[in-house]
Amino acid sequence: MARLNIWLVGALFALLCPFQGPLAPTVSAQEVEDVESKEDVVVAEFGVAAEEGDADEEQGEEEVQETAAEEETDYEAVVASVEEATAEALHFQSGSICSVCTICEYCAANCGHCPCEDGDESEPCQHCQECASCYICPLFCDTICSPAHSPSHWADIHGAFCGGSRQSPVNIVSSHVKTDERLGNFTFVNFSSREVFHNIVNTGHTVKINLKDSIVEIHGGGLNGVYVALQFHFHWGDTKFHPGSEHLVDGKRSRMEMHVVTLKKGLTTDQAKADPEGIAVLGFLIESTENKTKSEPWTNLTSHLMNSTESVNLTDAISMSDLIGDVDLTKFYRYHGSLTTPTCDEAVVWTVFVEPIHVHADLLQLFPTKTHQTNVYRPTQALNDRQVYASPAVQLPADHSPSHWQSLAGSHCAGNRQSPINIKTTASVENKNLSAFIFKHFDDKHAIKYIINTGHTVKCVLEEDLVEVSGGGLGHVYSVLQFHFHWASKASGSTGSEHLLDNKRFPMEMHIVTKKKNSTLNAALASGDGLAVLGFFLEASHVTLMILSCTCFTMFKEETSSQSNTEAWKHLTDHFSHIQTTGAQANFTSKVSLDDLLGDVNRDSFYRYMGSLTTPSCNEAVVWTVFKHPIKVDHSLMHMFLTEMGYHDVYRPAQSLHSRTIYHRSAAPAPNMPTFLVLLLTASAVFPWD
Repeated sequence: MARLNIWLVGALFALLCPFQGPLAPTVSAQEVEDVESKEDVVVAEFGVAAEEGDADEEQGEEEVQETAAEEETDYEAVVASVEEATAEALHFQSGSICSVCTICEYCAANCGHCPCEDGDESEPCQHCQECASCYICPLFCDTICSPAHSPSHWADIHGAFCGGSRQSPVNIVSSHVKTDERLGNFTFVNFSSREVFHNIVNTGHTVKINLKDSIVEIHGGGLNGVYVALQFHFHWGDTKFHPGSEHLVDGKRSRMEMHVVTLKKGLTTDQAKADPEGIAVLGFLIESTENKTKSEPWTNLTSHLMNSTESVNLTDAISMSDLIGDVDLTKFYRYHGSLTTPTCDEAVVWTVFVEPIHVHADLLQLFPTKTHQTNVYRPTQALNDRQVYASPAVQLPADHSPSHWQSLAGSHCAGNRQSPINIKTTASVENKNLSAFIFKHFDDKHAIKYIINTGHTVKCVLEEDLVEVSGGGLGHVYSVLQFHFHWASKASGSTGSEHLLDNKRFPMEMHIVTKKKNSTLNAALASGDGLAVLGFFLEASHVTLMILSCTCFTMFKEETSSQSNTEAWKHLTDHFSHIQTTGAQANFTSKVSLDDLLGDVNRDSFYRYMGSLTTPSCNEAVVWTVFKHPIKVDHSLMHMFLTEMGYHDVYRPAQSLHSRTIYHRSAAPAPNMPTFLVLLLTASAVFPWD
């Protein structure tokens, strides 16, 4: 690429500035060293260290507190200068030149042609005017935006501990976590007070809310002493498709993460950083929701987000508890780690809560858009020989494997009428008392209330007492509560239905869960027929070749869902982008009924037996109906359950039938071809099927 003149570079900056904000000055290695030297001077002269966001700056020495007013003024100015210069040196400064690289990446992915790809200095992207000069990418993105002080090089920073063996954040692998009985409940002091927030500030690399001095405290939870909360701040990514939590759980990154930073009571900042347990940080993962009613405190907080680095006093009546919401604070992970920004001091007792805070998606998006900062998180670090522990309230995966379900407290999973089963058709008995079903409001397109990712299935919850089912030999009217799904792995041809039909497992299975009308759920679980579940096999659509030899007529018949059925499943799977993480839920906004999802599947032929729930506590309270004919669903839509949810093999193995009897009801299947074709075939001598 031709050499660019200095004036041209300036012109390009001017061109890019209007939509990217002010650009930070470039920083040379010598300037970085100068910044570090200034920081050392401040530490030596005033007895304090400039923190990088995970702990507050405090003077910490009595002689400093007694400094003359004019000296304090000079000190504050120097510290502010050092913090600003250090932030720029580490390339966290809002609107930095590195944002040019983000623009170019966007162009390369979204424009018909981007000069960055081949160094063309004349032809701009055809559909991205802001990328007209993005050929500067090779010059700037390979140099300024990949500096020696990017996170991968933090270990080289003078005086930093970023290359240590107990660094944070980490990926918490739940199957490797051990329970620690000593991790009891926390005591939170003044977390419910609405008078503890001091101010909010955009530091240039996060949003930090400073708390009033020595008011908010925590102890218990396995901590060794009382800790005083100084501030809390946030980490985020770019968009909902690029989340930005620092900690991962089983390889999954949450939308955002909130850190409540506390110091052991009685210690100065320097003393706390020198103590392996001097700092305790509470990490709260944050996920998006469509429920706006739960997000009112966050609406107030995010109204103060800004691009300016000036602090703003907070007068809103918001408490820590308001922001945390209904998170179960007895369930958490614990490990020993470090601060997640330089100087990465290994002095932190980390608590990462299992349940996420749910905040409306629009509010979460305000963090990157209003602050002009993106991807403000450190990549995960090696766990090395550290052990991650969990509080006793956390149910670890090992306890949830089907082979261990019978050992769970209150479990019925070792009973004699467990589900699912392998239905052997030749052993089933016809029951004349199994009448046709009556489906009430199965055609209501507003019945589905919300959809949720439970961590082991996709569940759609219905409006209460609206949809009902009766007949079919049930003997009672049942109210539909929800429906959910079971599937296998991403492997081609994998099958994940819970019930088997003559040893055949289908690709997926849909369960419509109902309870006896006017009965409480607890009463239903305690009754032998308190629940009724309708099970439908799901099968991918395919093409069958039909040859009508007598008429020399050949046609292809595509065995697919009807158009309305396909559209219904598409609307359902469209909601998956809103529930990417465990616990995330979203209002169901599409007009889809149960009839739409079931399509034209034959509901007159089915099997009946008495069984149980197929997940703990496996209550033996279910009247099972398994329909003989599968629902045909587009293969690509079925595949989204596997690819979008991130987990697989969500089905229980078949259980022993013991002495139970399987009954069946038979009805003439619906015709698969038009009446005129049936008449044609009847009149024909031969009609072989291929």
